[in-house]
Amino acid sequence: MSAPLLALSEASVLRQGRAILKDLTLSVHAKEIVTVIGPNGAGKSTLIKLLAGLILPSVGAVQRVANLTIGYTPQRLSSDKSLPITVDRFLRLANACGRARRDQLQRLRISHLEQQQMHKLSGGELQRVLLARAILLKPQLLLLDEPLQGVDIAGQQELYRLIASLRDSLNCAVVMVSHDLHMVMAQTDTVICLNQHVCCHGKPENVSQHPEYLKLLGNQAGELALYTHRHDHQHDLHGDVVHHD
Repeated sequence: MSAPLLALSEASVLRQGRAILKDLTLSVHAKEIVTVIGPNGAGKSTLIKLLAGLILPSVGAVQRVANLTIGYTPQRLSSDKSLPITVDRFLRLANACGRARRDQLQRLRISHLEQQQMHKLSGGELQRVLLARAILLKPQLLLLDEPLQGVDIAGQQELYRLIASLRDSLNCAVVMVSHDLHMVMAQTDTVICLNQHVCCHGKPENVSQHPEYLKLLGNQAGELALYTHRHDHQHDLHGDVVHHD
């Protein structure tokens, strides 16, 4: 296997003497989809920020390949109605040319939102706009902090398929946080089960049977069935079926 794009070595993040993340050793390889799962307060968002370089480890090290290009979508984006900004203007902040912006809007099927105000977007629309901005950089590593937040089930299925296709078209690795275990097991190469430390990690089918995973997620894990979705139709941004193959 080739050298990883990014690796953590015994990395910890401390706040006011309390460990938010403790002794993390993990790596992310090219074209790998890694999904981070765990309970609230497990440090998932902190891990994404650590990988993105937005925060530094208190202890340990983060190693990245030289000139690693990272695309990042935050868990939340506050938009002040008193400071209006259109989708097009928001994407311009990524310093991409007009053609590149239009191409990504078309790829994510949100061209009609180009002049829409950011604060008026629905959950699914906002997630696609954030994703469009992240991929304008043509990242080698795409970091997605709960990209399905505020998106209904049908929209989640569509976004997961889109993320997988982006991995292939951009030749990038993807690390994302998710609470939807069924979708995680279907669409990811590696699962990291996090609760301040790495409880277990590996292929989805192995992690789903791991004692630490079952202990951490309790009944939710016990009820999990590996999910395979045969997608013979398409949804609009609100989750309604608009086309059958």
